[in-house]
Amino acid sequence: MHIQHFYKATIKWTGNNGTGTDNYKNYERCHTILIENKADILASSDQAFRGDKNRHNPEELLVSSISSCHMLWYLHLCAEAGVVVTNYDDTATGIMIETENGGGCFKEITLNPIVTVTENKMIENAIAIHNKANKMCFIANSVNFPVYHKATIQLASNC
Repeated sequence: MHIQHFYKATIKWTGNNGTGTDNYKNYERCHTILIENKADILASSDQAFRGDKNRHNPEELLVSSISSCHMLWYLHLCAEAGVVVTNYDDTATGIMIETENGGGCFKEITLNPIVTVTENKMIENAIAIHNKANKMCFIANSVNFPVYHKATIQLASNC
């Protein structure tokens, strides 16, 4: 039996400067992502596409969604496997290719997690669990491009 989960977000365009979309250069790409009972996300398009560089853009949110999903699965699987993680940081990167017609698609996303574990004997398993987490991630399973991971596992200092 498959369990379905429902998600809802409201996107409100806030970039009408008074003349709407009468000209490509006359409106802002600013918008707000509203999710009930959560903080609003101020968003825009990428600066390369006339967006506000101080706001989150959809491409960054996609990269961060995959990174976040992977991390949450990874921590879950580590807890089940007895791998004690005390720190997890990831600087994820994505490559998007813009096509001649102005459209485009992501070519790949690479996760670069730095994971700290408590015991040397956990390192080998901590590395292997990244593969399983990648296979379990809902977001990574929903995209049509590869998601790579280049994990670094380090041992927690006793200081």
